[in-house]
Amino acid sequence: MNQTTRSIDKQQISTTAAPAAIGPYSQGIKVGNLYFFSGQIPLDPQTGNLVEGSIKLETERVMANMEAALAAAQLTFDHVVKTTIYLTDLNNFALINEIYGRFFTDPAPARACVEVSALPKGCNIEIEWIACCAD
Repeated sequence: MNQTTRSIDKQQISTTAAPAAIGPYSQGIKVGNLYFFSGQIPLDPQTGNLVEGSIKLETERVMANMEAALAAAQLTFDHVVKTTIYLTDLNNFALINEIYGRFFTDPAPARACVEVSALPKGCNIEIEWIACCAD
């Protein structure tokens, strides 16, 4: 059987207004009208340091990083269709949900939220998401 490789047009999304990737990945990738964003943790994009003090501060930083990455793609939270939230403690769910909810209007994106044993740099929350825009 003759196999051919068909490439796809992937466009990288990158901004200094959100933390730089800390590994071999992109902040975001656009394929067609879909945008896939890597997980954001509560890193301050100016210093590269983890925001610490409370889960509230961490969540607010993650949402600000999301907003910056979306803006780099000329998108807003209204374009987000799916998120996945990773938490190290599901007991923080209600507070995180309250903060997260401030950024979305109805219909809110589809979402999964899971507790994990650890996250990069010892943070307590990470959010990844997919957005869509009619081109």
